[in-house]
Amino acid sequence: MAGACALALTAVLCPLHHHDAAGALPVPEGGGNSAATHARYASAPRDTGCTDATAAASLDPASGSTDGPAVERIKARGRLIVGVDQNSYLWGFRDPATGRLAGFDIDIVRAIAQDILGDPGKVQYLTVPTADRIDAVKDGKVDMVVRTMSINCQREKDVAFSTAYFEAGQQVLAPKKSAITGFDDSLKGKRVCTARGSTGQAELQDESHGASVTLVDNQLDCLVLLQLGRVDAVFTDNALAAGQAAQDPQVHLVGSKVTDEPYGVAMNLGAPDLVRRVNQVLDAYRAGGANSPWMHSYRTWLAAQLPGITGPPQPTYT
Repeated sequence: MAGACALALTAVLCPLHHHDAAGALPVPEGGGNSAATHARYASAPRDTGCTDATAAASLDPASGSTDGPAVERIKARGRLIVGVDQNSYLWGFRDPATGRLAGFDIDIVRAIAQDILGDPGKVQYLTVPTADRIDAVKDGKVDMVVRTMSINCQREKDVAFSTAYFEAGQQVLAPKKSAITGFDDSLKGKRVCTARGSTGQAELQDESHGASVTLVDNQLDCLVLLQLGRVDAVFTDNALAAGQAAQDPQVHLVGSKVTDEPYGVAMNLGAPDLVRRVNQVLDAYRAGGANSPWMHSYRTWLAAQLPGITGPPQPTYT
Protein backbone atom coordinates (compact mmCIF):
# COMPACT_ATOMS: atom_id res chain seq x y z
CA MET A 1 0.00 0.00 0.00
CA ALA A 2 2.75 2.48 0.92
CA GLY A 3 4.44 1.88 -2.43
CA ALA A 4 1.23 2.45 -4.32
CA CYS A 5 0.56 5.66 -2.45
CA ALA A 6 3.97 7.05 -3.37
CA LEU A 7 2.98 7.30 -7.03
CA ALA A 8 2.34 10.83 -8.25
CA LEU A 9 -0.85 9.87 -10.11
CA THR A 10 -3.03 8.56 -7.32
CA ALA A 11 -6.69 9.04 -6.43
CA VAL A 12 -7.18 6.92 -3.33
CA LEU A 13 -7.21 7.50 0.38
CA CYS A 14 -4.04 5.76 1.54
CA PRO A 15 -2.66 5.14 5.03
CA LEU A 16 0.91 6.38 5.30
CA HIS A 17 2.02 5.76 8.84
CA HIS A 18 0.56 4.93 12.22
CA HIS A 19 1.88 3.89 15.57
CA ASP A 20 -0.71 1.30 16.50
CA ALA A 21 -3.55 -0.65 14.93
CA ALA A 22 -5.97 1.51 12.98
CA GLY A 23 -9.52 1.60 14.28
CA ALA A 24 -12.69 3.04 12.88
CA LEU A 25 -13.05 6.74 13.50
CA PRO A 26 -16.50 7.68 14.86
CA VAL A 27 -18.28 10.34 12.84
CA PRO A 28 -18.61 13.44 15.06
CA GLU A 29 -21.92 15.16 15.55
CA GLY A 30 -22.94 16.83 12.33
CA GLY A 31 -20.93 14.38 10.20
CA GLY A 32 -22.17 11.86 7.69
CA ASN A 33 -21.93 10.90 4.05
CA SER A 34 -22.37 13.51 1.36
CA ALA A 35 -24.10 12.63 -1.90
CA ALA A 36 -22.86 15.77 -3.60
CA THR A 37 -20.22 15.57 -6.30
CA HIS A 38 -16.75 16.87 -5.60
CA ALA A 39 -17.16 19.56 -8.24
CA ARG A 40 -19.78 21.41 -6.21
CA TYR A 41 -17.18 22.34 -3.62
CA ALA A 42 -15.48 24.44 -6.26
CA SER A 43 -18.40 25.62 -8.38
CA ALA A 44 -21.39 26.29 -6.12
CA PRO A 45 -22.17 29.92 -5.24
CA ARG A 46 -21.04 31.36 -1.94
CA ASP A 47 -23.32 31.53 1.06
CA THR A 48 -24.52 35.12 1.32
CA GLY A 49 -23.90 35.02 5.07
CA CYS A 50 -20.17 34.72 4.45
CA THR A 51 -17.77 37.07 2.70
CA ASP A 52 -14.10 36.93 1.79
CA ALA A 53 -13.43 39.27 4.71
CA THR A 54 -15.11 36.99 7.27
CA ALA A 55 -14.39 33.49 5.91
CA ALA A 56 -11.18 33.04 7.91
CA ALA A 57 -12.78 33.89 11.26
CA SER A 58 -12.90 30.87 13.57
CA LEU A 59 -13.91 29.85 17.09
CA ASP A 60 -12.09 31.64 19.88
CA PRO A 61 -10.38 29.18 22.26
CA ALA A 62 -11.63 31.33 25.13
CA SER A 63 -15.26 31.02 24.04
CA GLY A 64 -15.83 27.41 25.09
CA SER A 65 -14.35 23.99 25.78
CA THR A 66 -11.03 22.94 24.26
CA ASP A 67 -11.27 19.47 25.76
CA GLY A 68 -14.72 18.14 24.85
CA PRO A 69 -15.95 14.95 23.14
CA ALA A 70 -13.87 15.24 19.94
CA VAL A 71 -10.62 15.86 21.81
CA GLU A 72 -11.43 13.09 24.30
CA ARG A 73 -11.94 10.62 21.43
CA ILE A 74 -8.47 11.42 20.15
CA LYS A 75 -6.95 10.97 23.60
CA ALA A 76 -8.77 7.66 24.13
CA ARG A 77 -7.58 6.40 20.75
CA GLY A 78 -4.02 7.46 21.51
CA ARG A 79 -3.30 8.94 18.10
CA LEU A 80 -4.37 11.79 15.85
CA ILE A 81 -5.71 10.81 12.39
CA VAL A 82 -4.85 13.49 9.84
CA GLY A 83 -5.39 13.84 6.10
CA VAL A 84 -2.27 15.19 4.42
CA ASP A 85 -0.40 15.26 1.13
CA GLN A 86 2.85 13.41 0.58
CA ASN A 87 3.61 14.90 -2.84
CA SER A 88 3.68 18.66 -2.15
CA TYR A 89 7.34 19.58 -1.81
CA LEU A 90 8.00 21.93 1.15
CA TRP A 91 4.46 21.41 2.53
CA GLY A 92 3.76 17.70 2.90
CA PHE A 93 6.22 15.34 1.22
CA ARG A 94 8.21 12.18 1.80
CA ASP A 95 11.76 13.28 2.66
CA PRO A 96 14.06 10.98 0.63
CA ALA A 97 16.83 11.37 3.20
CA THR A 98 14.76 10.09 6.12
CA GLY A 99 11.78 8.35 4.53
CA ARG A 100 9.51 10.36 6.83
CA LEU A 101 6.87 12.94 6.04
CA ALA A 102 8.10 16.52 6.34
CA GLY A 103 7.15 20.07 5.44
CA PHE A 104 5.37 23.17 6.70
CA ASP A 105 1.99 21.43 7.05
CA ILE A 106 3.55 18.42 8.78
CA ASP A 107 5.19 20.71 11.36
CA ILE A 108 1.70 22.00 12.25
CA VAL A 109 0.33 18.45 12.55
CA ARG A 110 3.15 17.54 14.93
CA ALA A 111 2.48 20.63 17.06
CA ILE A 112 -1.19 19.65 17.37
CA ALA A 113 -0.29 16.06 18.33
CA GLN A 114 2.20 17.32 20.90
CA ASP A 115 -0.44 19.50 22.51
CA ILE A 116 -3.26 16.95 22.59
CA LEU A 117 -1.30 13.71 23.13
CA GLY A 118 2.03 14.91 24.54
CA ASP A 119 3.94 13.33 21.64
CA PRO A 120 4.41 14.82 18.14
CA GLY A 121 4.82 11.33 16.71
CA LYS A 122 1.41 10.00 17.72
CA VAL A 123 -0.11 10.64 14.31
CA GLN A 124 -1.70 8.35 11.74
CA TYR A 125 -1.25 10.06 8.37
CA LEU A 126 -3.62 9.40 5.48
CA THR A 127 -3.03 10.70 1.97
CA VAL A 128 -6.10 12.59 0.82
CA PRO A 129 -6.48 13.75 -2.80
CA THR A 130 -7.53 17.38 -3.20
CA ALA A 131 -11.06 16.49 -4.29
CA ASP A 132 -11.61 14.16 -1.30
CA ARG A 133 -10.54 16.46 1.53
CA ILE A 134 -14.02 17.58 2.55
CA ASP A 135 -15.57 14.12 2.37
CA ALA A 136 -12.71 12.68 4.45
CA VAL A 137 -13.61 15.13 7.25
CA LYS A 138 -17.39 14.84 6.92
CA ASP A 139 -17.36 11.03 6.79
CA GLY A 140 -15.14 10.74 9.88
CA LYS A 141 -12.18 9.16 8.10
CA VAL A 142 -9.88 11.75 9.66
CA ASP A 143 -9.93 14.06 12.66
CA MET A 144 -8.70 16.88 10.46
CA VAL A 145 -7.11 17.75 7.14
CA VAL A 146 -3.88 19.77 7.09
CA ARG A 147 -3.17 20.01 3.39
CA THR A 148 -2.74 23.56 2.02
CA MET A 149 -6.54 23.86 2.14
CA SER A 150 -7.92 27.30 1.39
CA ILE A 151 -10.69 28.66 3.59
CA ASN A 152 -13.71 29.92 1.66
CA CYS A 153 -17.41 30.41 2.22
CA GLN A 154 -18.55 27.42 0.19
CA ARG A 155 -16.33 25.01 2.08
CA GLU A 156 -17.46 26.43 5.41
CA LYS A 157 -20.89 24.96 4.72
CA ASP A 158 -19.33 21.50 4.98
CA VAL A 159 -16.37 21.71 7.36
CA ALA A 160 -15.15 23.92 10.20
CA PHE A 161 -11.83 25.71 9.79
CA SER A 162 -9.19 26.86 12.19
CA THR A 163 -7.86 30.39 11.93
CA ALA A 164 -5.60 30.95 8.92
CA TYR A 165 -2.05 29.70 9.31
CA PHE A 166 -0.74 30.89 5.91
CA GLU A 167 -1.77 33.29 3.14
CA ALA A 168 -1.34 32.21 -0.48
CA GLY A 169 -2.97 33.01 -3.84
CA GLN A 170 -3.73 31.41 -7.19
CA GLN A 171 -1.01 31.98 -9.81
CA VAL A 172 0.19 30.47 -13.08
CA LEU A 173 3.19 28.15 -13.31
CA ALA A 174 4.65 27.78 -16.81
CA PRO A 175 7.86 26.71 -18.57
CA LYS A 176 10.48 29.44 -18.66
CA LYS A 177 10.52 29.27 -22.47
CA SER A 178 6.74 29.70 -22.68
CA ALA A 179 5.01 32.84 -24.02
CA ILE A 180 2.46 32.61 -21.19
CA THR A 181 2.66 35.76 -19.07
CA GLY A 182 0.10 35.07 -16.32
CA PHE A 183 -3.60 34.54 -15.72
CA ASP A 184 -4.53 36.54 -18.80
CA ASP A 185 -5.27 36.19 -22.52
CA SER A 186 -1.85 34.64 -23.10
CA LEU A 187 -3.62 31.42 -21.99
CA LYS A 188 -5.92 31.47 -25.06
CA GLY A 189 -5.69 28.15 -26.87
CA LYS A 190 -3.43 26.69 -24.16
CA ARG A 191 -4.01 23.66 -21.95
CA VAL A 192 -4.12 24.55 -18.25
CA CYS A 193 -4.04 22.00 -15.44
CA THR A 194 -5.49 22.34 -11.95
CA ALA A 195 -6.69 20.02 -9.20
CA ARG A 196 -10.28 18.85 -9.13
CA GLY A 197 -12.17 20.42 -6.22
CA SER A 198 -9.62 23.23 -5.85
CA THR A 199 -10.17 26.96 -5.80
CA GLY A 200 -8.13 27.01 -9.02
CA GLN A 201 -10.89 25.01 -10.68
CA ALA A 202 -13.47 27.55 -9.49
CA GLU A 203 -11.46 30.45 -10.92
CA LEU A 204 -11.03 28.70 -14.29
CA GLN A 205 -14.75 27.93 -14.41
CA ASP A 206 -15.45 31.64 -13.98
CA GLU A 207 -12.82 32.76 -16.50
CA SER A 208 -10.53 30.44 -18.46
CA HIS A 209 -9.10 33.15 -20.75
CA GLY A 210 -9.74 30.81 -23.69
CA ALA A 211 -7.76 27.90 -22.24
CA SER A 212 -8.89 24.29 -22.12
CA VAL A 213 -8.85 22.91 -18.58
CA THR A 214 -7.39 19.58 -17.46
CA LEU A 215 -8.46 18.36 -14.00
CA VAL A 216 -6.41 15.95 -11.86
CA ASP A 217 -6.87 14.51 -8.40
CA ASN A 218 -3.58 15.73 -6.92
CA GLN A 219 -1.89 19.01 -7.73
CA LEU A 220 1.54 17.44 -8.29
CA ASP A 221 0.00 15.47 -11.17
CA CYS A 222 -0.20 18.80 -13.00
CA LEU A 223 3.58 19.21 -12.81
CA VAL A 224 4.00 15.70 -14.21
CA LEU A 225 1.68 16.51 -17.11
CA LEU A 226 3.54 19.78 -17.71
CA GLN A 227 6.86 17.94 -17.83
CA LEU A 228 5.38 15.41 -20.27
CA GLY A 229 4.16 18.21 -22.54
CA ARG A 230 0.52 17.24 -22.11
CA VAL A 231 -0.45 20.64 -20.65
CA ASP A 232 1.04 24.10 -21.20
CA ALA A 233 0.62 25.60 -17.73
CA VAL A 234 -0.48 24.90 -14.18
CA PHE A 235 -2.88 27.08 -12.16
CA THR A 236 -2.55 26.58 -8.43
CA ASP A 237 -1.71 28.29 -5.15
CA ASN A 238 1.58 30.17 -5.50
CA ALA A 239 2.76 28.48 -2.30
CA LEU A 240 2.37 25.05 -3.91
CA ALA A 241 3.73 26.26 -7.23
CA ALA A 242 6.86 27.57 -5.48
CA GLY A 243 7.53 24.03 -4.27
CA GLN A 244 7.03 22.67 -7.78
CA ALA A 245 9.38 25.29 -9.22
CA ALA A 246 11.96 24.25 -6.63
CA GLN A 247 11.69 20.69 -7.95
CA ASP A 248 11.97 21.67 -11.62
CA PRO A 249 14.24 24.59 -12.60
CA GLN A 250 12.67 24.67 -16.09
CA VAL A 251 9.42 26.19 -14.76
CA HIS A 252 8.58 29.41 -12.92
CA LEU A 253 5.70 31.48 -11.60
CA VAL A 254 4.44 34.13 -14.02
CA GLY A 255 2.19 37.14 -13.57
CA SER A 256 0.78 37.96 -10.16
CA LYS A 257 -1.52 36.09 -7.81
CA VAL A 258 -5.19 36.59 -8.62
CA THR A 259 -6.85 35.46 -5.39
CA ASP A 260 -6.27 35.53 -1.63
CA GLU A 261 -6.07 32.00 -0.23
CA PRO A 262 -5.87 31.69 3.57
CA TYR A 263 -4.93 28.13 4.53
CA GLY A 264 -6.69 26.54 7.50
CA VAL A 265 -7.00 23.21 9.29
CA ALA A 266 -10.33 21.59 8.28
CA MET A 267 -12.36 19.72 10.91
CA ASN A 268 -15.87 18.39 11.38
CA LEU A 269 -18.64 20.91 11.95
CA GLY A 270 -19.73 18.84 14.96
CA ALA A 271 -16.38 19.16 16.75
CA PRO A 272 -16.21 22.74 18.09
CA ASP A 273 -13.99 21.72 21.00
CA LEU A 274 -11.39 20.39 18.56
CA VAL A 275 -11.58 23.57 16.48
CA ARG A 276 -10.96 25.67 19.59
CA ARG A 277 -8.12 23.35 20.67
CA VAL A 278 -6.40 23.65 17.29
CA ASN A 279 -6.81 27.44 17.39
CA GLN A 280 -5.22 27.41 20.85
CA VAL A 281 -2.28 25.45 19.42
CA LEU A 282 -1.97 27.86 16.50
CA ASP A 283 -1.98 30.85 18.87
CA ALA A 284 1.01 29.37 20.69
CA TYR A 285 2.63 28.37 17.38
CA ARG A 286 2.53 31.98 16.15
CA ALA A 287 3.77 33.49 19.42
CA GLY A 288 7.36 34.62 19.87
CA GLY A 289 7.97 36.91 16.92
CA ALA A 290 11.05 35.95 14.92
CA ASN A 291 11.68 33.05 17.31
CA SER A 292 8.20 31.57 17.05
CA PRO A 293 7.72 27.97 15.90
CA TRP A 294 5.87 29.39 12.86
CA MET A 295 8.86 31.49 11.80
CA HIS A 296 11.25 28.63 12.41
CA SER A 297 9.18 26.39 10.14
CA TYR A 298 8.90 29.17 7.53
CA ARG A 299 12.68 29.63 7.48
CA THR A 300 13.22 25.88 7.21
CA TRP A 301 10.80 25.19 4.36
CA LEU A 302 9.54 28.29 2.60
CA ALA A 303 11.84 31.31 2.91
CA ALA A 304 14.03 30.39 -0.06
CA GLN A 305 11.07 30.08 -2.46
CA LEU A 306 8.66 32.58 -0.84
CA PRO A 307 10.96 35.27 0.59
CA GLY A 308 9.95 38.41 2.40
CA ILE A 309 7.26 37.05 4.73
CA THR A 310 7.80 38.64 8.13
CA GLY A 311 5.25 36.73 10.16
CA PRO A 312 2.12 34.58 10.20
CA PRO A 313 -1.37 35.88 9.42
CA GLN A 314 -3.10 37.30 12.46
CA PRO A 315 -6.06 35.23 13.72
CA THR A 316 -9.62 36.52 13.60
CA TYR A 317 -12.28 35.01 15.81
CA THR A 318 -16.05 34.79 15.65
